[in-house]
Amino acid sequence: MLRFAQKTGLAPGSGSPVRYLWTDAYAVCNFLELHRRTNDGNYLQSALDLVEQVHETLGRHREDDSREGWISGMSEKEGRLHPTAGGLRIGKTLPDRRRHEPADADLEWDRDGQYFHYLTKWMHALRQVQIATGDWKYVRWARELAKAACEAFARRANSGAVTGLYWKMNVDLTYPVVASMGHHDPLDGYITLLEIDRSLPQKDRGQPALDLSGELSIFKQLCIGRDWVSDDALGIGGLLFDACRLIQLSPGDDREFVNAMLISLLEASRTGLRHFLSGDTLQESAAQRLAFRELGLSIGIHAIPLILARLDQSGDVELSSRTKPLIVDLERVVQLADAIEDFWLQPAHRRARSWQHHENINMVMLASSLMPDGVLRLRT
Repeated sequence: MLRFAQKTGLAPGSGSPVRYLWTDAYAVCNFLELHRRTNDGNYLQSALDLVEQVHETLGRHREDDSREGWISGMSEKEGRLHPTAGGLRIGKTLPDRRRHEPADADLEWDRDGQYFHYLTKWMHALRQVQIATGDWKYVRWARELAKAACEAFARRANSGAVTGLYWKMNVDLTYPVVASMGHHDPLDGYITLLEIDRSLPQKDRGQPALDLSGELSIFKQLCIGRDWVSDDALGIGGLLFDACRLIQLSPGDDREFVNAMLISLLEASRTGLRHFLSGDTLQESAAQRLAFRELGLSIGIHAIPLILARLDQSGDVELSSRTKPLIVDLERVVQLADAIEDFWLQPAHRRARSWQHHENINMVMLASSLMPDGVLRLRT
């Protein structure tokens, strides 16, 4: 994490910031966990500095853009008070595609814009900062980001009903650049909104500007009847991460739906792992593997014991009876996380071009896998 801070301009005197929202969300959680373990205030300060840099960099238009200032369009003063109100850029190397430019599927991977599933990761990171600091402004920023994202990414029918989500929007959220929906975006949306909604102090509940009940209802409907199975390592890890968050949250009046969702996530994780392990990805050389995708899986696998412990604490006999067989199957792969970490901890494997080309995200996610509580535990 110290190398990451030095390499990306977070450490003092280390150069201009190089920010990327997904990586930075995990990095914030890592610094918070390092602070929790060591009580070294420098790690907490790194987390807070990183939040500020992300907002100052990704909450504004790019330096090579003719547009200037906060992407929300707010004044300088208001933008600093509400840095997430217009969303946050991904941090890709190329400018976003303008309306008149033809679509290029290959080029789009390198173009800037906004991803819904990156924004949900940042909401989660902001909530973790609030827990660590006790400062409610971080939850307010998370809720403002949730409001902006839900409104912009919603794909609506002529009747106004939300029928899905756009996968990618342009930088200032005025038009979609990839209209298809990410497989797990509705799921990420529902669980993250639930996490943020449960974080609001009782005295502030019911305030229209902070209320997420309408958005939660929409995302709940988008989740009903969907098949979450994925054979992608990162996708499977994401399912386990979501299941881990879900079981730590109070279901409130939605207990039946939340329990059904938890069962479906564990079933999908088990099926996805079977598909993934039937392949030969983990037998390939480092040059042919993508560390951050595998490390996303190992982070998710680290959630399995936590899920089991929460099930035991819940006292929900029916839920435990339906989920225990799934957990028993999933527990059989717990050692896989160690194998993935051991592989990428070897210096020779980190010299591979596949590691070097994605070094920042790989370093941060390896750190997350080695101390997964920073990402997985919703501390209070």
